[in-house]
Amino acid sequence: MRKVVAAMLMVLSATASAHSGHADGGLWHGLSHPFVGLDHILAMLAVGLWSAQQRDHLRWQAPAVFLLMLTAGAVIGWQGGALPWLEQGIASSVLLMGLLLIALSRIAPSVALVLFALSALWHGAAHGVEMPAAVSGLHYGIGFVLASAILHGLGFVLVRSLAGRSPAVLISRVLGGGLTVCGGTLLALSF
Repeated sequence: MRKVVAAMLMVLSATASAHSGHADGGLWHGLSHPFVGLDHILAMLAVGLWSAQQRDHLRWQAPAVFLLMLTAGAVIGWQGGALPWLEQGIASSVLLMGLLLIALSRIAPSVALVLFALSALWHGAAHGVEMPAAVSGLHYGIGFVLASAILHGLGFVLVRSLAGRSPAVLISRVLGGGLTVCGGTLLALSF
Protein backbone atom coordinates (compact mmCIF):
# COMPACT_ATOMS: atom_id res chain seq x y z
CA MET A 1 0.00 0.00 0.00
CA ARG A 2 2.89 2.36 0.73
CA LYS A 3 4.15 1.83 -2.81
CA VAL A 4 0.75 2.82 -4.23
CA VAL A 5 0.66 5.99 -2.11
CA ALA A 6 4.24 6.84 -3.09
CA ALA A 7 3.44 6.37 -6.78
CA MET A 8 0.36 8.57 -6.48
CA LEU A 9 2.37 11.31 -4.77
CA MET A 10 5.06 11.20 -7.45
CA VAL A 11 2.47 11.50 -10.21
CA LEU A 12 0.61 14.30 -8.48
CA SER A 13 3.84 16.19 -7.78
CA ALA A 14 4.36 16.52 -11.53
CA THR A 15 1.37 18.84 -11.66
CA ALA A 16 3.08 21.25 -9.26
CA SER A 17 5.73 22.01 -11.87
CA ALA A 18 3.26 22.19 -14.73
CA HIS A 19 2.73 25.94 -14.64
CA SER A 20 1.20 27.55 -17.68
CA GLY A 21 3.19 29.96 -19.77
CA HIS A 22 6.27 27.79 -20.26
CA ALA A 23 7.34 26.94 -23.78
CA ASP A 24 7.17 23.19 -23.22
CA GLY A 25 5.33 22.35 -26.42
CA GLY A 26 2.28 21.13 -24.53
CA LEU A 27 3.58 17.96 -22.89
CA TRP A 28 3.33 19.32 -19.34
CA HIS A 29 -0.04 20.88 -20.08
CA GLY A 30 -1.30 17.53 -21.30
CA LEU A 31 0.25 15.60 -18.40
CA SER A 32 -1.30 17.89 -15.82
CA HIS A 33 -4.77 18.22 -17.35
CA PRO A 34 -6.22 14.89 -16.11
CA PHE A 35 -5.03 15.71 -12.58
CA VAL A 36 -6.76 19.09 -12.26
CA GLY A 37 -10.35 17.88 -12.46
CA LEU A 38 -11.96 15.51 -9.99
CA ASP A 39 -14.18 14.12 -12.74
CA HIS A 40 -11.17 13.11 -14.84
CA ILE A 41 -9.28 11.59 -11.90
CA LEU A 42 -12.28 9.52 -10.81
CA ALA A 43 -13.06 8.28 -14.32
CA MET A 44 -9.48 7.28 -15.08
CA LEU A 45 -9.06 5.49 -11.76
CA ALA A 46 -12.37 3.67 -12.30
CA VAL A 47 -11.10 2.16 -15.55
CA GLY A 48 -8.15 0.67 -13.69
CA LEU A 49 -10.29 -0.49 -10.75
CA TRP A 50 -12.68 -2.30 -13.09
CA SER A 51 -9.91 -3.75 -15.26
CA ALA A 52 -8.00 -5.19 -12.32
CA GLN A 53 -10.95 -7.40 -11.48
CA GLN A 54 -11.40 -8.84 -14.95
CA ARG A 55 -9.87 -11.96 -16.45
CA ASP A 56 -7.34 -12.39 -19.21
CA HIS A 57 -7.78 -10.07 -22.21
CA LEU A 58 -10.41 -7.91 -20.47
CA ARG A 59 -7.69 -6.56 -18.18
CA TRP A 60 -6.15 -4.61 -21.01
CA GLN A 61 -9.19 -4.08 -23.25
CA ALA A 62 -10.93 -1.45 -21.13
CA PRO A 63 -7.84 0.79 -20.80
CA ALA A 64 -7.01 0.31 -24.49
CA VAL A 65 -10.56 1.14 -25.62
CA PHE A 66 -10.68 4.08 -23.23
CA LEU A 67 -7.37 5.56 -24.44
CA LEU A 68 -8.28 5.06 -28.10
CA MET A 69 -11.66 6.77 -27.71
CA LEU A 70 -10.12 9.44 -25.46
CA THR A 71 -7.81 10.29 -28.34
CA ALA A 72 -10.66 10.28 -30.86
CA GLY A 73 -12.70 12.59 -28.64
CA ALA A 74 -9.74 14.93 -28.21
CA VAL A 75 -9.33 15.23 -31.98
CA ILE A 76 -13.05 16.03 -32.28
CA GLY A 77 -12.80 18.71 -29.57
CA TRP A 78 -9.53 20.11 -30.89
CA GLN A 79 -10.98 20.45 -34.40
CA GLY A 80 -13.90 22.43 -33.03
CA GLY A 81 -16.40 19.58 -33.08
CA ALA A 82 -18.93 19.76 -30.32
CA LEU A 83 -20.36 16.86 -28.41
CA PRO A 84 -23.76 17.64 -26.93
CA TRP A 85 -23.92 18.31 -23.20
CA LEU A 86 -20.17 18.00 -22.69
CA GLU A 87 -20.14 18.64 -18.93
CA GLN A 88 -23.22 16.48 -18.37
CA GLY A 89 -21.64 13.69 -20.42
CA ILE A 90 -18.50 13.75 -18.32
CA ALA A 91 -20.45 13.80 -15.05
CA SER A 92 -22.68 10.99 -16.31
CA SER A 93 -19.60 8.94 -17.17
CA VAL A 94 -18.36 9.15 -13.58
CA LEU A 95 -21.80 8.03 -12.37
CA LEU A 96 -21.88 5.17 -14.92
CA MET A 97 -18.38 4.00 -13.99
CA GLY A 98 -19.41 3.93 -10.36
CA LEU A 99 -22.38 1.77 -11.28
CA LEU A 100 -20.10 -0.52 -13.31
CA LEU A 101 -17.92 -1.02 -10.24
CA ILE A 102 -20.94 -1.74 -8.07
CA ALA A 103 -22.42 -4.21 -10.56
CA LEU A 104 -18.96 -5.58 -11.51
CA SER A 105 -19.74 -9.08 -12.78
CA ARG A 106 -23.46 -8.59 -13.43
CA ILE A 107 -22.93 -6.47 -16.53
CA ALA A 108 -21.65 -8.09 -19.70
CA PRO A 109 -18.08 -7.02 -20.45
CA SER A 110 -19.11 -5.95 -23.97
CA VAL A 111 -21.67 -3.53 -22.48
CA ALA A 112 -19.05 -2.23 -20.03
CA LEU A 113 -16.57 -1.66 -22.88
CA VAL A 114 -19.17 0.33 -24.84
CA LEU A 115 -19.86 2.46 -21.76
CA PHE A 116 -16.13 3.02 -21.27
CA ALA A 117 -15.78 3.99 -24.95
CA LEU A 118 -18.62 6.52 -24.78
CA SER A 119 -17.28 7.95 -21.53
CA ALA A 120 -13.82 8.31 -23.03
CA LEU A 121 -15.22 10.13 -26.05
CA TRP A 122 -16.69 12.84 -23.81
CA HIS A 123 -13.57 13.09 -21.64
CA GLY A 124 -11.39 13.32 -24.75
CA ALA A 125 -13.57 16.04 -26.26
CA ALA A 126 -13.09 18.08 -23.09
CA HIS A 127 -9.32 17.62 -23.37
CA GLY A 128 -9.41 18.79 -26.98
CA VAL A 129 -11.60 21.81 -26.29
CA GLU A 130 -9.50 22.84 -23.28
CA MET A 131 -6.14 22.54 -25.05
CA PRO A 132 -4.26 25.83 -24.75
CA ALA A 133 -3.89 27.51 -28.14
CA ALA A 134 -0.17 28.12 -27.73
CA VAL A 135 0.90 24.48 -27.31
CA SER A 136 1.60 21.60 -29.63
CA GLY A 137 -1.49 19.41 -30.08
CA LEU A 138 0.65 16.31 -30.51
CA HIS A 139 2.66 16.91 -27.33
CA TYR A 140 -0.46 17.87 -25.39
CA GLY A 141 -2.18 14.68 -26.60
CA ILE A 142 0.77 12.50 -25.67
CA GLY A 143 0.75 14.12 -22.23
CA PHE A 144 -2.91 13.59 -21.40
CA VAL A 145 -2.98 10.06 -22.81
CA LEU A 146 0.09 9.19 -20.73
CA ALA A 147 -1.41 10.78 -17.62
CA SER A 148 -4.67 8.92 -18.20
CA ALA A 149 -2.79 5.63 -18.57
CA ILE A 150 -0.95 6.37 -15.31
CA LEU A 151 -4.27 6.91 -13.53
CA HIS A 152 -5.62 3.67 -15.05
CA GLY A 153 -2.51 1.93 -13.74
CA LEU A 154 -2.92 3.41 -10.27
CA GLY A 155 -6.49 2.10 -10.07
CA PHE A 156 -5.31 -1.30 -11.31
CA VAL A 157 -2.43 -1.46 -8.83
CA LEU A 158 -4.68 -0.39 -5.96
CA VAL A 159 -7.06 -3.32 -6.49
CA ARG A 160 -4.29 -5.81 -7.24
CA SER A 161 -2.37 -4.79 -4.12
CA LEU A 162 -5.47 -5.53 -2.04
CA ALA A 163 -6.06 -8.95 -3.58
CA GLY A 164 -5.60 -11.70 -1.05
CA ARG A 165 -5.42 -9.36 1.93
CA SER A 166 -8.89 -7.92 1.93
CA PRO A 167 -12.04 -8.29 -0.11
CA ALA A 168 -11.07 -6.33 -3.22
CA VAL A 169 -14.54 -6.77 -4.73
CA LEU A 170 -16.16 -5.23 -1.66
CA ILE A 171 -13.68 -2.35 -1.66
CA SER A 172 -14.27 -1.82 -5.37
CA ARG A 173 -18.03 -1.72 -4.81
CA VAL A 174 -17.62 0.79 -1.98
CA LEU A 175 -15.43 2.93 -4.24
CA GLY A 176 -18.03 2.46 -6.97
CA GLY A 177 -20.67 3.78 -4.59
CA GLY A 178 -18.50 6.82 -3.93
CA LEU A 179 -18.02 7.36 -7.66
CA THR A 180 -21.77 7.08 -8.20
CA VAL A 181 -22.46 9.71 -5.55
CA CYS A 182 -19.74 12.00 -6.94
CA GLY A 183 -20.98 11.52 -10.50
CA GLY A 184 -24.57 12.22 -9.47
CA THR A 185 -23.47 15.34 -7.62
CA LEU A 186 -21.37 16.54 -10.57
CA LEU A 187 -24.29 15.86 -12.90
CA ALA A 188 -26.69 17.85 -10.70
CA LEU A 189 -24.22 20.74 -10.51
CA SER A 190 -23.70 20.76 -14.29
CA PHE A 191 -27.22 22.02 -15.00
